[in-house]
Amino acid sequence: MLTLDIGELRVASGAMLVALAVDRWLGEPPVRLHPVVWIGNYLGWAGRRAAPVAAVSGETGPNRNLKHFWMGALAWWAGLAMVWIVAWGLHKTAAAWPPLLAALVLGLLLKPLLAWRMLRGEVQAVEAGLAQSVDSGRARLAWLVSRDVTDLSEFAVRESAIESLAENLNDSVVAPLFWFAVAGLPGAALYRFANTADAMWGYRGERDGRVWEWAGKWAAHADDLLSWFPARLTAGLLALAAGGLPLAALRREAARTPSPNSGWPMAAMAQVLGVRLAKPGVYVLHAEGQAPLAADMRRACALAGRAVTALVLAAALVFLVSTGWGAHG
Repeated sequence: MLTLDIGELRVASGAMLVALAVDRWLGEPPVRLHPVVWIGNYLGWAGRRAAPVAAVSGETGPNRNLKHFWMGALAWWAGLAMVWIVAWGLHKTAAAWPPLLAALVLGLLLKPLLAWRMLRGEVQAVEAGLAQSVDSGRARLAWLVSRDVTDLSEFAVRESAIESLAENLNDSVVAPLFWFAVAGLPGAALYRFANTADAMWGYRGERDGRVWEWAGKWAAHADDLLSWFPARLTAGLLALAAGGLPLAALRREAARTPSPNSGWPMAAMAQVLGVRLAKPGVYVLHAEGQAPLAADMRRACALAGRAVTALVLAAALVFLVSTGWGAHG
């Protein structure tokens, strides 16, 4: 764990501001230089060795299940070790430089581990697609979600896009920044690795021709653990952006989803917008709400933007206060 004194607080908050500014004005780095792409490449390679091919998965039993569980767990830990070592080395090197330079470099290194501009753009592209046709909206939604979008109605496309916006506001923005605040660049990299592993491996049953029930179990539970607090923080930020939300109602709605975490930001978004969000056969959030319209998609992006602004203001406040303390200390 990295201990933070006033100088380190200044560097950490400054790095967050740099990362969010770069995300706002420049967006994502090239694919060939993107560390999350590198993580995904490793997980794709390791996953093909950990998860059995569906066509031959008739071989069952506890020994086989445990074999694939431990193969998945070991591959997860091996990947995490590589990510942690690289991130730790980069953080320690940058932190030894003068504070403003350290904040700049760490912010540039942190940026690829969060993605607010891209998330908002993808959600807005879904609504732009719907303005042309339902089929165009479905095609854009397929970039955001893993569910089958073939038969979704216009309203269901919007529901899925708003759900993805709320869930990924946590996964792609709040949680990486939270873990950066807790443990520096290694913390943000750890979270991004775990979240990407869950996205690629954390499935029940078959996906992409392989059975992930046991091979992806460790990855799914690790992401649940690391996302527990950030997901609730994200819900709180959305509630704050909307002027408040009863905690009891939020807790009740969040419990309707099978995930221990994703239901929190999704339930908060459903309630502050006054819309119904559902995954057929799985859950319905804010059932008494109206079907989402184009205006609700715009409001959802605006509310998420206010939540990100709250993070910017918090980081700026810490930076300014720590700078003031440093000047008088």
